[in-house]
Amino acid sequence: MPFRLSSEYQPQGDQQQAIEKLSKSLAAGNRHQTLLGVTGSGKTFTMANLIARHGKPTLIMSHNKTLAAQLYSEFKNFFPHNAVEYFVSYFDYYQPEAYIPRSDTYIEKDSAVNEEIERLRLSTMGSLLTRDDTIVIASVSCIYGLGSPEDYKDMMLPVQVGQQLTREEFLSSLVSLLFERNDIAFGRGKYRVRGDVVEVHPAYLDETAIRVEFFGDEVERISSIHTVNGKVIEQLPSHTFYPAKQFITAGDKMKVAMKEIRAELDGRIHELESNGKLIEAQRLKMRTEYDLEMMHELGFCQGIENYSRHLTGRPPGSRPHTLLDFFPRDFLLLVDESHATIPQVGGMFEGDKSRKMTLVEHGFRLPSALDNRPLRFDEFMEMTRQRVYVSATPGPFEIINSRSDNQKFIPVKARSGEDNFTPIDFKKIKIKASGNEESVDDFDPTKPGKHLVVEQIIRPTGLLDPVLSLRPLKGQIDETIELCRQRVEKGERVLVTTLTKKTAEDLAEYLQSTGLKCRYLHSDIDAIERVEILRQLRAATFDILIGINLLREGLDLPEVSLVCILDADKEGFLRNQTSLIQTAGRAARHVNGECVLFADVVTDSIQALINVTEYRRARQIAHNEEHGITPLSVKRAVQQSLHTYEKGRQHADHLNASMVSDDLSAYDKLRVLSELEEEMRDAASKLEFERAALIRDQIGQLKSGSLQASQKHQKYSKKKGKS
Repeated sequence: MPFRLSSEYQPQGDQQQAIEKLSKSLAAGNRHQTLLGVTGSGKTFTMANLIARHGKPTLIMSHNKTLAAQLYSEFKNFFPHNAVEYFVSYFDYYQPEAYIPRSDTYIEKDSAVNEEIERLRLSTMGSLLTRDDTIVIASVSCIYGLGSPEDYKDMMLPVQVGQQLTREEFLSSLVSLLFERNDIAFGRGKYRVRGDVVEVHPAYLDETAIRVEFFGDEVERISSIHTVNGKVIEQLPSHTFYPAKQFITAGDKMKVAMKEIRAELDGRIHELESNGKLIEAQRLKMRTEYDLEMMHELGFCQGIENYSRHLTGRPPGSRPHTLLDFFPRDFLLLVDESHATIPQVGGMFEGDKSRKMTLVEHGFRLPSALDNRPLRFDEFMEMTRQRVYVSATPGPFEIINSRSDNQKFIPVKARSGEDNFTPIDFKKIKIKASGNEESVDDFDPTKPGKHLVVEQIIRPTGLLDPVLSLRPLKGQIDETIELCRQRVEKGERVLVTTLTKKTAEDLAEYLQSTGLKCRYLHSDIDAIERVEILRQLRAATFDILIGINLLREGLDLPEVSLVCILDADKEGFLRNQTSLIQTAGRAARHVNGECVLFADVVTDSIQALINVTEYRRARQIAHNEEHGITPLSVKRAVQQSLHTYEKGRQHADHLNASMVSDDLSAYDKLRVLSELEEEMRDAASKLEFERAALIRDQIGQLKSGSLQASQKHQKYSKKKGKS
């Protein structure tokens, strides 16, 4: 098998039966299967075992870059000998091109590319084309347009020692790969020449460059060198150079594409002029002519992706090339937190189409720009053959489609007034392929009508699902205060969820006035401060965290023993079945875990939470009694403060003396940068350009180690805004 799983742990609890059943289902060729794994049951370890057994290139999709970064770190540890890659949006700052007809406002595309993320993306593309042991952790950006894999592969430049190749031919090939010559500022995507020695810094390598030495018309020596000190790392028999850019087109294809673009331009101008849209026609002509001139002279232009259909030779209306095209046809797809990821994939196409239709109608882009788009959901499903949906709260889409006799997929459409993922009654849906109802040996995934939903509800630590308590709405604040005091006295932490940001802020202020140490957390707080707030909660700097929707999936807080859900009977997105189960699960890592719901009415969502909790606790208690397991709280070191990480030393006034210190892992810093990128795009989409620019500056300062200056600038900006 091409994948070597490296771990000191062995499958425990429900993990082994889940691995066996899912492996059998995949071997039987089933397209849909679901892993219903509760919080803390080790779903990531189960996924790693599936990859090792299945032995095929794997794509792991996550609905946000924060969780993607965490998965990337974990799988790098699980598969140190294989190619584990990270593929997310590579923009530090992104302001999409848009036009607002009502105010006649044109917003030009503006972006700042994160070089580190771009390097990881290029490394991903290269690994998929050259290795069979590749695991890619990606966000939804993997369904957006990318260059053709055929063009990318054809443009690769293999060089080996003893090859007949002149220096001039080699340099010409580097230029065609979009490398730039710079003998002074040597960086990624650049090369420098010193006599018969050419040093190339591939865009997919970090601090390593490739030195190629010539003797006459022959390659004499190839070696990898350190980009800073120039020391030789190792001698290489050969090396393959990948293109320096993600969008690349061979010269002959570029000429054909330019002719097609010009032909489309002529036809579109005639159409606009015939309809009396002379301004739009003139605007389109000027913009497109300029782009064609840049493509002719430089082989590239701003917004070249809008001509991708012509550059790749695709017919009108066809789907774009994406990262999925770089995978072999039979790759494995693991959808993490599928209840959130699947709807996200399904919602990308229409939003992108709406913005670009406006640009086309008003002469800012050719109609072919509409073919530079994300995949439609049916196209995404067609390109993925075998899928494993992973979630503690799978939606109806996953449940309905996870049948052994379903080779296509059944879309779950919303009825009037409902979302696509309505509550599931676990008492009505009988899951035959799970738990003790059917042994692993008897499990037959080829049996028609079999629900391939495999439960993993036994935690290796023996922890149970949190105890549920229902209390009336009247006096919920006073009750919450008393419950918090009881937990704080035991040295435990509390999460409180509200419905609005204002309520969270007011409640935090009120609790502080009673002597409790608490903070609030919501989307208006920037990414750096969010991570710091969560770290301080774990370090006992404060005891109570009040939030809205951020206190859900992916939040790992082992010290939290109590979750209070205020206004739990206000049925809706924040209080539906998925939200309640995910929020209650935040207390599932503590031996005294409890979830208190304040409600006067037992809604369908609350009843569903009660049903699934009772079912899981009964199974978990029976398993612990049978195997003599005593539940133990999860213990994990508190990560070091970002302040300390950037300064390189600890400050006693910022750290609690009782906290456990641990070096900040690489993905934590990457996670902060990823969250900042999402905030920038959100600000740009709301036309809040000053806020987006401020966040962009924070990213740059964080990268350069100027975190302290960034925070001072942020506090100054907030103070200035209030005044």
